[in-house]
Amino acid sequence: MTVTDPLNPGETEAPQLSLSTAAARNLATTTKSVPQMQGITSRWLLRMLPWVQAAGGAYRVNRRLSYTLGDGRVTFTNTGADVRVIPQELQELPLLRGFDDDATLRALADRFVQQEFEPGQVIATAGQPADEVVLIAHGKVNKIGTGEYGDDTVLSMLADGEFFGAQALAEESSTWEATFKAVTPCTVLSLRQQDFRDMNGSSEPLREHIRNTLSGPKRPHNVHGEADIEIASGHAGEPALAGTYVDYELAPREYELSVAQTVLRVHSRVADLYNQPMNQTEQQLRLTIEALRERQEEELINNRDFGLLHNADLRQRIHTRSGPPTPDDLDELLALVWKDPGFFLAHPRTIAAIGQECSKRGLYPQSIDLNGHQVPAWRGVPILPCNKLHVSKTRTSSIVLMRTGEENQGVIGLHQTGIPDEYRPGLSVRFMGVNDQAVISYLVSAYYSAAILVPDAIGVLEHVELGRES
Repeated sequence: MTVTDPLNPGETEAPQLSLSTAAARNLATTTKSVPQMQGITSRWLLRMLPWVQAAGGAYRVNRRLSYTLGDGRVTFTNTGADVRVIPQELQELPLLRGFDDDATLRALADRFVQQEFEPGQVIATAGQPADEVVLIAHGKVNKIGTGEYGDDTVLSMLADGEFFGAQALAEESSTWEATFKAVTPCTVLSLRQQDFRDMNGSSEPLREHIRNTLSGPKRPHNVHGEADIEIASGHAGEPALAGTYVDYELAPREYELSVAQTVLRVHSRVADLYNQPMNQTEQQLRLTIEALRERQEEELINNRDFGLLHNADLRQRIHTRSGPPTPDDLDELLALVWKDPGFFLAHPRTIAAIGQECSKRGLYPQSIDLNGHQVPAWRGVPILPCNKLHVSKTRTSSIVLMRTGEENQGVIGLHQTGIPDEYRPGLSVRFMGVNDQAVISYLVSAYYSAAILVPDAIGVLEHVELGRES
């Protein structure tokens, strides 16, 4: 092939003395890479989870019988700035647990009064009469009490969906055991004790439910809500020992394997003629499987049915003290999952924010070696990056800490091996035939799920703020 360049008038073309590089490349064997894909991540969750065989496509988590303690969260709706509690969500209050009269619940929801508090304002004061239940629709509230040495101490932090003062509905007279102070701008809904009594007087189903709740026997349970196992200790002689047994949940949860699928199409002409120096079908399949694995990790974290974020127990979710992820917040998370914690999981931007907060305090955590990789760690527990813990529009994210393994009563991954046309464990590639356009089709399927064996196997630090200016 001859390539000519236009010449300016008066110029003569210089004779070419050797082969041009453009022509030479047509005859040269180019050193090339396999197709690259920016969407491939480290997928630490898939690598760190112990994978358990789920024969029959399901895995049943048997636990000891637990009694519901009524410490869930309440959900709200809003129209503009007007906030209203969803009536059925009032069953999260201990006294209303199991009460399903929709008409009465709607009437109770209508009696809640909305209030706004600025940071630093006191919502309730210790020692004052506790004559209302307060639901936190938005914001953070510190529960402040007296410490061991007489100083004020933050006993806990409450946030969106949590509540306090529920005992006011059941007791004739009581006082606030602590002071509740707004940390951020807060929107709360409150129901006064007198309004609840008026409602109780006009609703026979509500009166009957409250009588049964208050007069019913208190079922013995431990701090986790599990039915007690009677054990005697510290005795002398030959006293009569109490008999006991370990009761189980009658309807344990079953996790069914989920599936991610796609149909890979490759034209037979491409598969036949363009397989040197690299196999086109193999490269198409490799990148398809990479995308499938990325979706698998996304589902394991964010799926509303079995995803770890949605299945973490409400008691295992905490909030940051001030917004950014401070060392104090990481220690609080370690206090939740204190039995052999395995690893933290956080978005790369969140990990950067952790480093910034540590640097502000003059702390420089060391990295540790994890399977040949140098990764940051806190208290010796690795902090692994995962972009599936999304950053919201308001630049907040979550940090997850988990314990893993069946023997540790932790978090496990579920799959099934030995499936037909298995290409990798739990993943199959099935030939579907060739259509009239000479296009070859392959069905690529991955089967997976995840299970939290006991609630304290995972903890979540929620609403972690990123990028706050100093």
